[in-house]
Amino acid sequence: MITVERLQSWLESFPQQTIGLVGDLFLDRYLDLESDVHELSIETGLEAYQITRVRNFPGALGTVMNNLAALGVGTLVPVTLIGDDGHGFDLRRALASMPVDPAHVISDENRLTPTYTKPLRRGENGSCAELNRLDVRTRAPMSEDATKRVCESVTDVWQRADGLIVLDQINETNWGVVNATVRDHLRKLSRQDPKKLMLIDSRAHLGKFCFGCLKGNRTEFSKALGMSSDQTWVARQAVELLANRNRVTAFCTEGEDGIAVARPAKSIESVPGIRVQGPIDIVGAGDSATSGIVASLIAGADPIEAACVGNLVASITVQQIGVTGTASPEQVLNRLRESECQE
Repeated sequence: MITVERLQSWLESFPQQTIGLVGDLFLDRYLDLESDVHELSIETGLEAYQITRVRNFPGALGTVMNNLAALGVGTLVPVTLIGDDGHGFDLRRALASMPVDPAHVISDENRLTPTYTKPLRRGENGSCAELNRLDVRTRAPMSEDATKRVCESVTDVWQRADGLIVLDQINETNWGVVNATVRDHLRKLSRQDPKKLMLIDSRAHLGKFCFGCLKGNRTEFSKALGMSSDQTWVARQAVELLANRNRVTAFCTEGEDGIAVARPAKSIESVPGIRVQGPIDIVGAGDSATSGIVASLIAGADPIEAACVGNLVASITVQQIGVTGTASPEQVLNRLRESECQE
């Protein structure tokens, strides 16, 4: 365990940090539907849902950014590609309330801003139910020109930032911001300055990254080496193999069991999760752990200590039901004090 004093010293350094981020930035749009009004469309005879409120939030890469901002990180510099459209306008406006330098949020008139639209209707018992989600995104690779612009921005941000988070969100090969060319560019930058932190989180292509610190869940690590099972012992074997193959630190999130940390030529270590009471919502838990890990590593924590912070942050966000939660420095400190008291 880490001490309250050591954790507090890291948290106090977060406002001085500049963290770059590379990946797919989505707009998460929530539509609150009027539950007591039912109106039929004259044209189709189908119900026309009546929207009473529209709420927009940065998603995907934006989820990590939300968590870093809540922890007090001073400046966030994302590198991403969005559309030159209404969704892109709303996304930029949502970013304006965060400590974000938007200079490298690139607009492309030939692409759609990735958007998850989520209609919500409140039931008779007062709870909200999410209806069918509406997804908008360009289902094709970036153009050669867009890829070049992304690589140029990545170079600028890498030189400026204290560390870099790479979030490879899209499952289809080469359809997202982190395509093969961008990945190769990141590899070259990492090897030119191996002491600077670059953490890679890839949903479907983790095995293609042979540089930087790797972060994923059991399923992602197992798939990275072509293993069909995500059982704990199988996933941990994959984590160790990748850490040794790539000569990097690897973090594997394991839900309530915490985080497994593998370092080259060392036995894998388990950092237990923080047990919480009551209902939980795990949406965004991995991204919140990423924020705690990266900010702590930049502040001087070692990988085991950083995993402890990641667990603390995630234990707070999972208790926020129906939203993608965040954790403040005060909440993180209080959670550590609570966990010490429980021992």
